Amino acid sequence: MNGSSPGVEDGRDHARDQGSAIAWVESPLQMLCAVEAHHAGLLGARSHLVPRASLRPLAATGRELGRLTLPPGLELTAARPDMPRPRRGVTWVVGDAFSGKVQFRWLTGRPGRIVIVDDGLATIRLLELLVGHVGTPLLRARGKAGRLRTALGAAAGLRLRAAARSGRLSIFTALPVPADLAKAVRARGAELVTHDFAWLRSQPLRVPRPKELTVVLGTSLVRNGLIHRDHYLGWLAALGSAGPVAYFPHRREDPHDLVRVGEQPGITVYGGGVPAEMTLRGLAAGQRVLSLPSTAVTSLRVLLSARGVPVETVDVPDEWWTGEAAPSLRSHLSMFAHHDTGATGA
Repeated sequence: MNGSSPGVEDGRDHARDQGSAIAWVESPLQMLCAVEAHHAGLLGARSHLVPRASLRPLAATGRELGRLTLPPGLELTAARPDMPRPRRGVTWVVGDAFSGKVQFRWLTGRPGRIVIVDDGLATIRLLELLVGHVGTPLLRARGKAGRLRTALGAAAGLRLRAAARSGRLSIFTALPVPADLAKAVRARGAELVTHDFAWLRSQPLRVPRPKELTVVLGTSLVRNGLIHRDHYLGWLAALGSAGPVAYFPHRREDPHDLVRVGEQPGITVYGGGVPAEMTLRGLAAGQRVLSLPSTAVTSLRVLLSARGVPVETVDVPDEWWTGEAAPSLRSHLSMFAHHDTGATGA
């Protein structure tokens, strides 16, 4: 990897780089989906993947990508602490559309196009806000925003909707988008492109699969205060008592919680950081994946269906939820529970 990227303003005198894209990624899923977007031809001839610095999961994912064959024209560059400022006319690729830094860049820069790749459940929320009232601010579902942050979110929403009207906004997702929502997004002028991890499916399997027949995906719901820790650990203990379980942590799980998970009978905690789509795509018939509602459920079903590996979503009992879990959040999560989501294709 090298430390500079054509099209990024870093104090050097680059000529304008036509047909290029800068992808600023802050999570392993964003990184993987940016690669898929370039492979799908959505970004242009040359793309530069810029990971945020000091994030171990991103470093681990980057190392794994380095062992695979990246699509032609895609370069993984050195990590940076802040989002780069692409030159005018360059395509900007981001995952977290609710980031204040990203929104500020939209307002102070002049991107040629904006491409938004998956960032978990937040992608669906973004689509819903995009088709809402014209003055609706782009803000996260949880947390309270002050007046300045709300004003920034409102201005960013106006800029994003203007990009959609002028045909300069694309959303690239593997998530199940309800058909009526997809229709409304396209009516705003945005391009909505769905994918099935075509690039990743074309790559050789290099990560050894776990020997356990049952694989559990970790969750961020405990750390986020949305489900009760003891209920979750009790469920894992019951699973482990029935047979060996391989546990693949969520990147945002609390390390102290992972210690307790590993203390449950029959549970082996594997290293985390790399997206489950990369680490578990080699599972074989006879194995199964269990998960609480998660965006990874959808993508793993795509990757594992041909291998005869079921990916099962575990319904969260009512008593598990805390008072922080709003009904709207539960409704959003339920869309990942079943195969038939009423979603739309590309």
